[in-house]
Amino acid sequence: MLAVLGLPLMGYHMILLRNVVLSKEILIASLIAIIFSLVGFYSTDVNNTNDYAYATYISSMWVWLSASYVVCTAISLVHGKISFKILTNYLIGVCLFQCASALLIEFVPAFKIVVDRYVNMGIREFLEEVDRLYGIGATLDVAGIRFSVVLVMIAILLSTDKKAKQNNLQIFIYTLSFFLIAGIGNMMARTTSVGMVIALIYLIFANNVIKSKIAVSEIKLWSIIILSTLLMFGLGVFLYQTNKDVHELLRFAFEGFFNFVEKGEWRTDSTDRLNTEMWIWPASNDTKTWLIGSGIFSDWFFAKTDVGYCRFVFYCGTIGLSIFIFFFIYLSYALWHKFLEFKEFFFILFALVMINWIKVSTDLFLVYALFLSMGSPYIYSNFYKKPEEE
Repeated sequence: MLAVLGLPLMGYHMILLRNVVLSKEILIASLIAIIFSLVGFYSTDVNNTNDYAYATYISSMWVWLSASYVVCTAISLVHGKISFKILTNYLIGVCLFQCASALLIEFVPAFKIVVDRYVNMGIREFLEEVDRLYGIGATLDVAGIRFSVVLVMIAILLSTDKKAKQNNLQIFIYTLSFFLIAGIGNMMARTTSVGMVIALIYLIFANNVIKSKIAVSEIKLWSIIILSTLLMFGLGVFLYQTNKDVHELLRFAFEGFFNFVEKGEWRTDSTDRLNTEMWIWPASNDTKTWLIGSGIFSDWFFAKTDVGYCRFVFYCGTIGLSIFIFFFIYLSYALWHKFLEFKEFFFILFALVMINWIKVSTDLFLVYALFLSMGSPYIYSNFYKKPEEE
């Protein structure tokens, strides 16, 4: 629905500003997406399949881009500007809403009935079979990797935004949001732990914790973080001991931690399955599939693997996979230079894409799309500035 509004809105802005231009980042990314789509289409044509999951990727890219343009325009109109901090605040709100909705679906039967009736996610039977938490349109690894991105954004904001670091209330709110998203997010999808670990590592190194001399602002930051951590940990222990449902959810969310404490080894059922069953490749002598794939992506039973790298090879071969990786390399590099103040974010975002494909094939372009829209000359034009800011 937002994408339908995006292109007309973009055209309207071009008329208002009497300037027709697209950023070079969007143009180059679109060109790469077209090439990737053609490779996918060639694979489906040669293999005589009708699986166009990524053969139409250029249209998927522009759906996300068009929708994100509407979002960024709306934020700009409300706030008079758009920034990394403002965008992060909105994304935190979305994640907290999804976490809250997941708990309501789990513990309030009436709410679950309403959601299941009006929101069709296509895998409800599977979710009930594996007894997994899900939000409104957010579940499994798709939700987990998006939670991971927001956790990293919170860590970067706490490390780079001077106003946030000097405001005790903001530090507490961001830290509390971090642990709520990390905790409940892991109950929904343990992929969230990837972003949680990366975010914590970034916080430690970005705030000179391992150095002998620490600035006063870093001491205050970590004091509030540690206090918030103790509060959340204490609440978690209390609920773990007193509520059977929460007990089971926490054991699932942090299965690796519990196995390490109780058995001395860090492992989970999903990582065991990933290491022993999911790394499936074409036959070594199947040169055709290795190069251009078999043109099948949507049918999981074709190769019986969730691993992103394997599924892309089976769909469009190493040629298609290489182009898709280059697509994200270019986006990360281009946005790194466009938003130098937050350049580390785009390096981490690319790392999340690559790490995520070890588990599943979730596409993270929707995050890049928001920043491509933020960098649009129309979003930053005087048309969006409040009178007092001009």
